Amino acid sequence: MEINKERSGFAYWKQIIILLCSGWVTIWIYRSALSPIYPQINESLGGNISDTALGSIASFYFLGYVIMQIPAGFLVDKIGKKKVLIPGFVVFALAAFLISQAASITMIYTGSFLAGIGCGSFYGSAYSLTSQNIPKDKKSFSTAIVNSGSAVGSGFGMILSSFLVIQMELPWQTMMYLSTFLILCMTVAFGLVIRSNKDDVAFQPREESVADTHDKPKEKVSLSTLFSLKMLFTYVLYFATCYAYYMTVTWLPNFLGTERGFQGVAIGFSSSLVAFASIPGALLFSRLADKYMHKKVTFIVILEILAALMLLVTVQATNATFLMIALILYGFLGKLAVEPIIISWLGENAPQVGVGTTLGVFNFFGMMSSVIAPALTGSISDATGSKVMGFYIAIILLAAGACLFLIINSKQKAQ
Repeated sequence: MEINKERSGFAYWKQIIILLCSGWVTIWIYRSALSPIYPQINESLGGNISDTALGSIASFYFLGYVIMQIPAGFLVDKIGKKKVLIPGFVVFALAAFLISQAASITMIYTGSFLAGIGCGSFYGSAYSLTSQNIPKDKKSFSTAIVNSGSAVGSGFGMILSSFLVIQMELPWQTMMYLSTFLILCMTVAFGLVIRSNKDDVAFQPREESVADTHDKPKEKVSLSTLFSLKMLFTYVLYFATCYAYYMTVTWLPNFLGTERGFQGVAIGFSSSLVAFASIPGALLFSRLADKYMHKKVTFIVILEILAALMLLVTVQATNATFLMIALILYGFLGKLAVEPIIISWLGENAPQVGVGTTLGVFNFFGMMSSVIAPALTGSISDATGSKVMGFYIAIILLAAGACLFLIINSKQKAQ
């Protein structure tokens, strides 16, 4: 079946790009669907749910996601991408359906946690597939295309949620039914497109498999190299980058509705600008970083500082036009624009033995922020009546992370 696909002229690596991009779209439609409709969820559960408790919906999801990162990576190596992805997305679909039937916040937490567990199967499988199948000269740009799926899904999730639930006044569960359907479609697509482990080996060039067997060192890395200052400050930078992004994704719709006077579909549309603006940013800066490879640290630091400034303008703006311009620029310059460059830089500077382990720790640190940011910002909102302080924390973290990253790289370059 795979051989016929190759003969049809549509290369397997191109199928992988489309499949994984669609996977991120589906995941992010789910991830972003609930945050614009927290008030509707609260009302359906009796109206006594605090912002901390609502923010914890996202935190439980990301907790499950983080917990699955290392086990999923191990299982991908052990039994193959297909055998990890399909059961994972079945769990994901069941979790979304469970949330749609929830009669209590505890049941939503349970569904969110299980959704995170199911989604946790995707990251390791996806980047194993891109690493193994995409040609080297197309890898950075192709990865940016795959990553853009998260922006498309995030934007559509917010718009659909705001339009269907807030504007059209459909039950909030509608978004979970839609998510369940999309997840099941992706599960079928994984089964049809992704090769089995045996087929993957058969399609590898013979000389490559021989070299892999005899010449490659075992994937081991010492704690001293894994947590050297250079690596540690990179993890801190990525934590800060993800913190700002996931805090914004989780709470921006609510912030615009409750503190800036946006109404109806305007909430979802304005929030989605962050996601949609990130697509050209990711494609442009990944191209530039590939062209000027020795300037990657400079690209990273400038993008992080500019993203922090745009968040500051977003919070300070009293004019809706300025606020929306700042949101567009934050999307253009923020996480999805800088992430491919950070990952590329990490691949070049991580110890050559144990790159997989380093990337696993790197992603673990980044995703830990997604567990902390939603609940902490909700707690701040309960205590102060505003989410502004949550944005300030994200701004400080971005600036501090960029400065530490620049300092350690400047020192090592001077040596």
